[in-house]
Amino acid sequence: MTDTSARFAFPFILPGQAQKEAYHNEALTVLDAALHAAVEEGPLADPPSDPEPGQSWIVGDEATGAWSGKDGSLATWTSGGWRLVAPVAGMMVWHKAIGCWVHWTGGGWSDGSLPAAAIVIDGDQIIGPRLPDVPNPSGGTTIDAEARAAVDAVIATLRSHGLINS
Repeated sequence: MTDTSARFAFPFILPGQAQKEAYHNEALTVLDAALHAAVEEGPLADPPSDPEPGQSWIVGDEATGAWSGKDGSLATWTSGGWRLVAPVAGMMVWHKAIGCWVHWTGGGWSDGSLPAAAIVIDGDQIIGPRLPDVPNPSGGTTIDAEARAAVDAVIATLRSHGLINS
C-alpha cells in the first residue's frame, strides 16, 4: 500500500499513524487547491511576492524559488505556504487573466482551446467534425453575380470558422 493517492498524491492516513489530523488536513488543503481550480495567471517562472491565501498560478518552465523543479504544476498560496499540485492529463483550470478554461495535455497547458468531438446544445448537435471542402460556384447557363457573391461569402465564412476544409 502506498501512502499517497495515485492521481494527486493526497496523503493517506495509515494504520497506527500519529497526528492523523495533520495528514487529513494536508489532503484537504491540496484538494481545495485542485478542485475546480482557478488561476490568476501563468505560466510564471517566479512566485508572486505578495499572494493572498487561496490564490493559484500555473508554474512556468525553469521555475525559481519555492516553485523550483515544479514546472507545469498548479501552485496555490495557503496560510502554511505554497501547495503544489502536479497536473494530470485532462485537468482543467479557469484562467482568470485570459477568461477561459485551459487544460493539461499531458505535456503542457493548452492555450485555451478545448478539444471536442462535437458541441451539443439542448440535445442538438450544433458543431461536429469538419466537413469536406465546398467548391465555389462556377459554370451554369445563367450566371447571377449577386447570388454567386452571396454563396461565396457563406463558403468563405464557413472556411474561416473551420467548419469546412479550405
